[in-house]
Amino acid sequence: MSQQSKNTSASLIPCLRYRDVDKAIDWLCHAFGFECQRLYRDEQVGITHAQLAFGNGMLMVGPVVDSAYGQQLRQPDEIGGASTQGIYVIVNSADALYAQAKAAGAQIVVELKDEDYGGRGFTCRDLEGHLWSFGTYDPWADEAAGTVAQA
Repeated sequence: MSQQSKNTSASLIPCLRYRDVDKAIDWLCHAFGFECQRLYRDEQVGITHAQLAFGNGMLMVGPVVDSAYGQQLRQPDEIGGASTQGIYVIVNSADALYAQAKAAGAQIVVELKDEDYGGRGFTCRDLEGHLWSFGTYDPWADEAAGTVAQA
């Protein structure tokens, strides 16, 4: 373990911004199975920060705002629908999550398939175009089996 990382539930937490944070949270919970863990609200702005849990992982969500941090980011629709990152979520059943996400209106960009490196998964876009991959491949399980490649 790196000396820089804190020993906590999850050391890496993706952060996404949404124009309609309320709608995005409802959709992420319905489509992907996230659970709202914490919500911070301002009377004038609305939701300023939310923490959504998925297993031992977390996603932080906030509004699109003109701040020092916000000026460094672009929404997918501002750059031709492209994404500069993707989020991978380990699931028990890619087939079940695929059906749930598709029923909620997720745009499937890579169909459900078995992967050459193991596991089964798919990739989709959420209601504001962020890129998500869900799969049964668990890189931590490979580490436990002692098959981790050294850099």
